[in-house]
Amino acid sequence: MTEPSNTDRKVTSLRELPQSIEPRHDLWPGIEARLGDIRAADGATPAQRRAVRMRWLAAAAMVACVAIGVWVGRGLLPGTAGSGTVAVNTSPPQAVQPPVNAVPHEVYVSDPRYQEQRAALVRDLQARLAALPQPQRDKVTASLQAIEKAKADLEEALGHDPSNALLQELLVNTYQDEMRVLTDVHEASDPGRGI
Repeated sequence: MTEPSNTDRKVTSLRELPQSIEPRHDLWPGIEARLGDIRAADGATPAQRRAVRMRWLAAAAMVACVAIGVWVGRGLLPGTAGSGTVAVNTSPPQAVQPPVNAVPHEVYVSDPRYQEQRAALVRDLQARLAALPQPQRDKVTASLQAIEKAKADLEEALGHDPSNALLQELLVNTYQDEMRVLTDVHEASDPGRGI
């Protein structure tokens, strides 16, 4: 039997591997030739290179304009005013006061149909609540107060960071929750229905 050659033997540990391996021949001439082929294949004229450079400059200018627009737009959002809150008269009055630097309700909900429908539901709210049995009235009042507090907290947070998309989405979801409760109260106060 013959002894296995150095290249055929099985390596059982990393320590058995050589520290460095020299290539069999110099690799640089082949790399240099390939780079030269790529440059020759490019064949772009100086005018074409300038056109590409101008496109990149135009793209950079457009990004800069958008960034400046966002920066200026953040400063134009109103930061102080009341919000469109629902006043709920409960036995112990606990109306949530809007925070000082809250963003107005109208900034995020500009659809006139929504505002009209909400205003109509809020106008009827006290009469509709009076038509409900006491346990349901307490439940609805607690829900509306929780929604008002959530709206106030989100509007205050948006007053500090108006471009925060997550806060904006949470605020819109809270408006939708408020509309669901108001609509349910409106429908539940009809005879024969409940919440």
